[in-house]
Amino acid sequence: MEKRMVSNLSNLPKSYIIPPEKRPGNNFYPICNIPVIDLSKAKGVDRPKIINQIMQASTKFGFFQVINHGVAIEVMEDAMKVFKEFFELPFEKKSHLYNTHDENVKCKLYTSSSNYENEEIHYWRDCLIHDCTPLKESFDLWPQNPPRYREVVGEYLSQVGKLGSRILDLISEGLGLESDFFAHGYKEDFFFTVNHYPPCPDPSLTLGLPKHCDPNVITLLLQDIVPGLQVCVDNEWQLVQPCPNAFVVNMGHQMQVISNGKLKGAEHRVVTNAEKSRTTASYFVVPSKDCILEPAKALTKKDLPLYKQFRYAEFMETYKALNTQEPENLLEPYKIKKEVI
Repeated sequence: MEKRMVSNLSNLPKSYIIPPEKRPGNNFYPICNIPVIDLSKAKGVDRPKIINQIMQASTKFGFFQVINHGVAIEVMEDAMKVFKEFFELPFEKKSHLYNTHDENVKCKLYTSSSNYENEEIHYWRDCLIHDCTPLKESFDLWPQNPPRYREVVGEYLSQVGKLGSRILDLISEGLGLESDFFAHGYKEDFFFTVNHYPPCPDPSLTLGLPKHCDPNVITLLLQDIVPGLQVCVDNEWQLVQPCPNAFVVNMGHQMQVISNGKLKGAEHRVVTNAEKSRTTASYFVVPSKDCILEPAKALTKKDLPLYKQFRYAEFMETYKALNTQEPENLLEPYKIKKEVI
């Protein structure tokens, strides 16, 4: 198990070398000009302007960054420090968490993906994932090392959860829905991942994560100062430059469905580098398993619905079956086919 972790690899095994057509190569990638939105202005007369910025960014990119968001900077910094401390621990202090075969484990450490055993190709990342619903009840499942992990991450997730609700309220307004629209089963569950991408012997041949869209509603990402996130814009990969004290927010598949295609579930991937490690933390806002997903009724009064009704649990079965490497196909089974006259 220890040898599997990319943190312990000094060379690039053949199993991590991806097909030539999917390799990042040594190309220079342009900076993606996704908006950086000041959420402190969403409380006053500038609220309509901020909502418009969110809607435009979510339509064009499926991504935006937020600053002055209400999550205390010291909480963000302390959390990132603890995340890095966890991955710096000797393997024996976290080996009990390592699991690559049981999807039902509520807190686990793995390499590449939770489906490592069945992957044809692996990806250059180690990942810690755990539940955070309900927050206080899930504490006992989290890592005990570093000793302050639970305290620090608990406060961090509490504040990030409130931020996620604020952003969903703003999106509701932008779509013309009732302000508490997403409170009805669309944000019942949450899970959390911490990704660690160590320096890679040959970043041109592999990826930290392949091209994919998130299957949930929205994701809030905390990056460190090392870039690596890329977004596909007009069929071109562009690099998201980290913004100090910001969160990256991206739309997931379910937001695309709920908005009846108005907002974009964005394709993205992660590249590595040969010199520096990179650590990120993703907070996923997830519908309940029994939540019924479909375009919001208010959005289909004038426009025909693009997607048929489905249960979130059903979608996740499709997601796992089609594999996250084929994001363009994941919503295909749920599209309403237009009749040809």
